[in-house]
Amino acid sequence: MFERSKLVPELMVTDLANSLYFWVSCLGLELAYQRLEDGFAYLDLNGAQVMLEQVDSEAGQWLTAPLSKPFGRGINLQIDVVAVAPIIQKLDQAGFPLYRECKDTWYRADKIEVGQREFIVQDPDGYLVRLVERLGERPACSI
Repeated sequence: MFERSKLVPELMVTDLANSLYFWVSCLGLELAYQRLEDGFAYLDLNGAQVMLEQVDSEAGQWLTAPLSKPFGRGINLQIDVVAVAPIIQKLDQAGFPLYRECKDTWYRADKIEVGQREFIVQDPDGYLVRLVERLGERPACSI
């Protein structure tokens, strides 16, 4: 049975088909289900989930202000993946440039550092998506 995450962002998109190509074909999320009549899709990748809804001025959607690109200003969505290299290759082949090149980064979390190989890409509407390959943990350096 499909298990829904406790927190699932719903992103408003301008073209659902174009967004599905990016999220499914390039990033590797799977289509859990969709409602074509509502311009809606629910995506999943090992528990990382996102909902996409096509903007429809007649649908009474919850929009707090007019949308203008890039959408999602002030947020980036992090998704853990097994390996970032194959995704970067798919994005390159599909013509999606990286917003931030791939690099290894270590973030302090109390007394340890958490390592991740990461890059950032913008989806067709400008949402920032950070794909992360976990590198493990190590003792934190002194502050």
